[in-house]
Amino acid sequence: MSLLSLLLNVLWVLFGGIWMALAWLLAALLMAITIVGLPWARAAVNIASYTLLPFGRVAVSREEVSGQEDFGTGPLGTLGNLIWLILAGWWLALGHIFTAVALAITLIGIPFAWAHLKLVPISLWPIGKTIMDREAFERLETRRRL
Repeated sequence: MSLLSLLLNVLWVLFGGIWMALAWLLAALLMAITIVGLPWARAAVNIASYTLLPFGRVAVSREEVSGQEDFGTGPLGTLGNLIWLILAGWWLALGHIFTAVALAITLIGIPFAWAHLKLVPISLWPIGKTIMDREAFERLETRRRL
């Protein structure tokens, strides 16, 4: 992780990133309690780590990384994402939107507001995503183009 990413992540945590990461962990806990929701809990913990430290990392489809479809990226993943959207995705997305609006009021908060807005689609559709360092993702993209 670059020094700039580290600095941005520290500021992110101080300016409210921790609250949304805790919301993601609460969603994971609620899903895990049901036992049936364990696949959603796993996805929520994965995104919670990204929500806590988003700078220098990127969320991508596992299908993009592996080059093949799996349970989370196929039809079952779509069904799982629809269920997630109804149970938890909408309120996490609203949390990111409200936090972004509050941060956008200040000049220094605008980059963090933008980062929260980038987390909204992931809040609505998290299953089948993986988190990668930006450098690893760029190497993957470079290999794919060759």
